[in-house]
Amino acid sequence: MADILVIEDEDNIATALDFLLTRDGHRHDRLATGKGAVARIRETRPDLVLLDVMLPEVSGYQIVQDVRADPDLAGVRVLMMTARGSVVERRKGLALGADGFIAKPFELAELRAEMSRLLGGS
Repeated sequence: MADILVIEDEDNIATALDFLLTRDGHRHDRLATGKGAVARIRETRPDLVLLDVMLPEVSGYQIVQDVRADPDLAGVRVLMMTARGSVVERRKGLALGADGFIAKPFELAELRAEMSRLLGGS
């Protein structure tokens, strides 16, 4: 079981993630905007952040960059999610320090496999 923070502004996707994470036994919380995300990550130290690229107020790219700039948050894994999923976006996300990148809509099996990889199989 892991502590997961979902940062996703689309309710339908957040609802699907909520269902999946609950079913898999993870503790999780959600933010619907990028504002305050880095503060929440500092506060709660989740094992994994599921981070949407396109967010109101602060982009996912800015959030991952800020998280990676803080040595205290080095252990926080970040899996970025985007509806566009282009090679350029993936490269940018990984260059800024994301641990993984998944295109929406994603298959649950693909998301589960990626989460398992980032959480070290837990």
